[in-house]
Amino acid sequence: MRRDLSERTLGILLLAPAALLLAVIVVYPIATLFVNSLYGVDNANPAAGEQFVGLKNYATAFGDERFWDSTLHTVLYILVTVPASLVVGLGLALLANMPFRVKWPVRLGLLLPWALPLVFAGLIFRWFFEYKTGVVNDVLMRLGLEPLPWLSDPNLAFAAICIAIVWKSSSFMALMLLAGLQTIPRSLYEAAEVDGATKWQQFVEITLPMLRPAIFVALIFRTITAIQTFDIPYAMTGGGPGDSTETLAMYIHKTTLDFLDFGYGSALAALMFVLSMAATSGYLKYTRRSSGRSGED
Repeated sequence: MRRDLSERTLGILLLAPAALLLAVIVVYPIATLFVNSLYGVDNANPAAGEQFVGLKNYATAFGDERFWDSTLHTVLYILVTVPASLVVGLGLALLANMPFRVKWPVRLGLLLPWALPLVFAGLIFRWFFEYKTGVVNDVLMRLGLEPLPWLSDPNLAFAAICIAIVWKSSSFMALMLLAGLQTIPRSLYEAAEVDGATKWQQFVEITLPMLRPAIFVALIFRTITAIQTFDIPYAMTGGGPGDSTETLAMYIHKTTLDFLDFGYGSALAALMFVLSMAATSGYLKYTRRSSGRSGED
């Protein structure tokens, strides 16, 4: 009994620093965020300062058309850029995993877009899609086509931002998937070749199933960062034209820093946190189901 107690005590002592660090870095800021969301400024009497308003900020958010529009834009960015970055990243990972004699230039090419600051990437693509001096319109005119108002048309601006996000995030997906590809035993492919399997059959029957854990991890991280999309749209369009490309993170930024409504901004941030947790929980539930089916098989 004493031995069990000492082992339990030792386990608690070993976990205490990590638990304390987690509480300070994660739990306390999240708790502070939710507490701040319960306070607000009375517009009729702003001199009174912040007052406890309960769930009023959340009720205001659910009735705020701009909140729903920015949330819809964020969801559209997720639906377009997450699958696209997965497909492009998987292709890049397969390319980098090929038996090149000198591999470092290929892998360095994957690393550079990921290492580039988000705002810098946004500014680069803003220059690419400029109407008069942009590279894209210059190419279109050389082909005899009319230049397009990429950053002043809502649909074209959305497409341009998605292209920039996919370019920036696909390298991250490729690096994670490349790590997963390198854990697949080469003997599986050799056995499949002996059995006469084609390259496509090897990809479908060996690569994808063995790569599934890495794909799920990459999707979780990519989806969370997509929910928090801010830098690239902000650098390219500032949320315009109008509010047609504004994300939820950009609306939170404007609410808290431009309008100085910290209570309402905290409520919006809390809702974005709930959205992130819901997306992560969905991935984890699907992963457990897939693991259960694999175990039964």
